Amino acid sequence: MALFRITVKSSRVVNGIRLEKGMSVDVPSRYTNPVNTNGGHEVQDAFLRIYGVDLKKANCLSMLYLDVKKIN
Repeated sequence: MALFRITVKSSRVVNGIRLEKGMSVDVPSRYTNPVNTNGGHEVQDAFLRIYGVDLKKANCLSMLYLDVKKIN
């Protein structure tokens, strides 16, 4: 299982949800890209738990808006 750091690429406000550039979460995953795999469920849960931000409601659960780096 690998550890990934998912970071918001740019600030934006969508559907009343504010995302700031640099917001990041660390997500352990057995997949090669936790954003694109399994509907991004692991990433969605991490952002909801840490920031209270619903990426699906903001339509930002995508590689267009998120940067993924494997850190372990």
